[in-house]
Amino acid sequence: MVSEEHLYAIALRECNLIGDINFLKLIRAFGNAKNAWEHAKKEYRKVDGLGQKVISDIGKSVHLHFAEKELKFCENNSITIRLRHLKELPSLLGECDDAPAILYQKGTYNDTLQPLSIVGTRNITPYGKQFIKDFFEEAKSSQFISISGLALGVDKEVHEQSLHRKIPTAAILAHGFHTLYPAKNKRLSDKILQENGVLFTEFNSSRKPDRENFIQRNRIIAGISPATIVVESAFGGGSISTATFANSYNRDVFALPGKITDPYSQGCNQLIFHNKAATISTIKDLITNLGFNKPKEKIEELFPDSSETIQLSENQSIIYNYIAENPQINLDDLSQQISLPTHRILPIILELELLGKVKSFSGRQFEVI
Repeated sequence: MVSEEHLYAIALRECNLIGDINFLKLIRAFGNAKNAWEHAKKEYRKVDGLGQKVISDIGKSVHLHFAEKELKFCENNSITIRLRHLKELPSLLGECDDAPAILYQKGTYNDTLQPLSIVGTRNITPYGKQFIKDFFEEAKSSQFISISGLALGVDKEVHEQSLHRKIPTAAILAHGFHTLYPAKNKRLSDKILQENGVLFTEFNSSRKPDRENFIQRNRIIAGISPATIVVESAFGGGSISTATFANSYNRDVFALPGKITDPYSQGCNQLIFHNKAATISTIKDLITNLGFNKPKEKIEELFPDSSETIQLSENQSIIYNYIAENPQINLDDLSQQISLPTHRILPIILELELLGKVKSFSGRQFEVI
């Protein structure tokens, strides 16, 4: 639901020199976006590292008018606005120091599924295309959501194979929702939404697909997932930046090796050589390393006699009991209390939901049934 906080958050983020990190500093100092908007100029000394120059743009009516138009644009186009400081971002992304202050969303995102980022060159070769096809064939019984950037080449193949295998997919854009780049992928983006997938962008409707936006976009692709696969990349390709971001977030990176004479394998080979990515030797091993080796199983097959008491695993029991004792506990608090990272808790929550033991609410809150 759109609130006054969304209005002031958009206005604040539109100010010159207020990027995602400075935005968060202001929120920590003033409690919320509205207070920051109204008091930052007079009380800027409350914020460490922010001087008069940084906050000079705050409070200008032009930014508030823009925010009003942006809210209307989002309402008219079925766009959800997620705010980092309200803990509305996808869980892993919200843990990144430079996570976007605002994330715009079209479509459906299931935060209980494990995300997997898959990136690569726009100049995909038959080798890369075959790898993606084989990977999705082998992983089709696993529960995950693929993440990529809706570019031509590897990204396009990832989204298409996901749709073909009925695997949810998310596309991270480098521009606002007023346009779609590249235009050739407009039909693909529409199909992603039709198949209960999702489009994300941190850019508002005034932002075009400028060159620098793509590198900025890549940190979201890296940050939203516990693992990133680089399929093919030349030296200095955009996918190398995604791998670099993933390394900085302490996430797993896997790279598909190739011949040293193949230009679109040289980036992957360099990542492996410099220990910035693990080598993909076989798809089977990759799936195991990703934790995808547990196939989807029907509850009826696991527990044929529904009258029997279902025996929960140790982690299922810990999480179930803690939720039972703390109704409507949110994901971050649960993670802190039981000392498990959120990306390990979410698949277990999904298992408990399938077992009819737990239900989830908006804001990633849970209670037992």
